[in-house]
Amino acid sequence: MNDVLYLAWRYLRFNRGKAVVLVGSISLILFLPAALQVVVREAARALTARADATPLLLGARGSAVDLTLGALYFREPSLDPTTYSESERVASSGLAGAIPLHLRYEVRGHRIVGTTLDYLDFRALEVESGRRFAMLGECVVGAKAARDLQVGVGDHVLSSPVSAFDVAGGFPLKMPVVGVLAAIGTPDDDVVFVDLKTAWVISGLAHGHQDVTAPEASSGVLSRTEDNVVANASVLSYTEITPDNIDSFHFHGDPAGFPVDAVIAVPGDRKSGVVLRGRYQEPDQTVQMVVPRAVVDDLVDTMFSVRNVMLAVSLGLGLATIATAALVFALSVRLRRREIETMRKIGAPRRRIRAVLASEVLIVVVASVAIAIALTAVVSRFGGVLLRMLGT
Repeated sequence: MNDVLYLAWRYLRFNRGKAVVLVGSISLILFLPAALQVVVREAARALTARADATPLLLGARGSAVDLTLGALYFREPSLDPTTYSESERVASSGLAGAIPLHLRYEVRGHRIVGTTLDYLDFRALEVESGRRFAMLGECVVGAKAARDLQVGVGDHVLSSPVSAFDVAGGFPLKMPVVGVLAAIGTPDDDVVFVDLKTAWVISGLAHGHQDVTAPEASSGVLSRTEDNVVANASVLSYTEITPDNIDSFHFHGDPAGFPVDAVIAVPGDRKSGVVLRGRYQEPDQTVQMVVPRAVVDDLVDTMFSVRNVMLAVSLGLGLATIATAALVFALSVRLRRREIETMRKIGAPRRRIRAVLASEVLIVVVASVAIAIALTAVVSRFGGVLLRMLGT
């Protein structure tokens, strides 16, 4: 038997181009359906895990999918923002805690999440170095965001609007990094966390000025009376909040009307959650409350439907590839007539010749299966990392 395998191996080695094409084609046909299954399963697991950890979401009425993906994965908001009063409404109901989220700005491609310290507790986010944000203008950076931005405690990051046409936020805000979070393998690793009021500062809803009563600001004063000082545009708005100027920052308007993109509602028990949801079922409501798990289940069902279609396509391609490989081997036998005739003349029985030809097919199939299994194992091992990379 060793001589049969040896002859088959030598033939494939001599015709390595044909062997490589056959092995590569069969490997891909075997690998792609298996990899698709692994990736879809991993994506479904990650989606449902994140959704299970988030009981209820409140946001502007519109697409429940957009609201859910925006709040869970910090995607660019596509719905109009709701107001902070909705967060206060949830909290004052006594049925659930409320965690507001503001998602309109970013730092060099990494989302700025304006929220409260309750969010860090809710997601069990631990500070690896430094501390949590405590003062207006401070930020805490996720582990991956810190690596990508190459910042640490003591450095600064600069905010930027999501859209080039969003000029409402005025000047970018320079924010000191006071903490870096420990990596936990979720979308929280990829964002910059700030206090909700800091996000409103970026939005232009609050600002600070030079002290117009100081002598150095006299060039910017248009008029001065005992009760009032009128300044012109040369009085600079601050783009960095420091202990020296924080007292000059003030908000314009009632914070209850300030924007938030979503509110995470955390009911005390299942009954409280059902009662709270019932309060948002009226058709004339300007906001909606959704159950993230229900929304994600619909997405997962769609993913599996698409997977089934792709598997059917892969099956068709697999049959075509197998037919092509069979044709290649059949034509190869016809082209090797003189070689086969020579083997007969030197005394090789027909059974031995057929064994050599079958061994060639066997080696190609075994090599293809081995490569497909190895690639599938790699995808299974690093599927979560791959999905996070594709997600960013």
